[in-house]
This record gives sequence, C-alpha cells and structure tokens, in this order.
Amino acid sequence: MKEYTLERSTRIRRPLLEVFEFFSIAENLERLTPPELGFRIRSALPIEMRSGALIDYTIKLYGLPVKWRTEITRWEPPLSFEDTQLSGPYAKWVHTHRFVGDGRFTTMEDRVVYALPFGPLGRIAHPLVGRQLKRVFDYRQSVLARLFE
Repeated sequence: MKEYTLERSTRIRRPLLEVFEFFSIAENLERLTPPELGFRIRSALPIEMRSGALIDYTIKLYGLPVKWRTEITRWEPPLSFEDTQLSGPYAKWVHTHRFVGDGRFTTMEDRVVYALPFGPLGRIAHPLVGRQLKRVFDYRQSVLARLFE
C-alpha cells in the first residue's frame, strides 16, 4: 500500500490555549471544511474529546455521500492530538495536529499520512485526490485566518 503525506503549518495570532480549545470542539471541523464536501457530524453532540472518542461524519466525494468514522487515538492537550480513520474513503488516514505556542502566536501543524484504496487504481487517482486534499487544507488556512485575525 503506497502511503502519502500532506503537511501544513499555520501561524495563528492567538495564544496556544485559545487555539487548542477551538480545535478541541469537534463541531468546529465543519467550519473548517469546504462547503462542497457537505461535511456533517453524525455523532451525538457535544463530543467529549479524549483518547478513544469516536466521531462519525458524512462527507460528499464527487457528489456521493460517504460515511467516515475516526477515533481520537492520541489526546495530549494543549500540545497535540491525533485522529485515525476506522472506516471511510481512505485505506489509511492518520491526522496529527500539533500546536506550538510562543506567547501571542500559535503555530498549528497538520500532518496527514494517508493511503488510497483500490491498489493500482488508487495510485492512478492520487494526483486528483492529492489536489483535492490540498484545496481542503488551503480552505482551512483561509478560514483560520478570517476567524483569528
């Protein structure tokens, strides 16, 4: 299985605890996801974020609804957390969120390690999927800039 990595770093003009608190509220993920993905949390809200928390979503990929379940596999407030796909559109998805504060600013680092299903067909589709993921994280950065600036 071929794995890919997407990394992003976003500098936010807010202190560490404020930024981590924003990301610890699962409902905020919808605000950070492009509307065309039709992202909806299906789990009962509010979700207590902790290691072992399960979150069920629905997203639309190319107009088709897809169920997605992730587990918070590491929870280390206010420095990091990790969500891992248990079922969904990827053969593998591990998203690490890391937060580094330096007083008035926080650098949020995203690292996603993912693999596509369908073997060779997934590898052929990767340029398209990779572009879509980059657009998702570009959107996320633009929303964060508006929310926190």
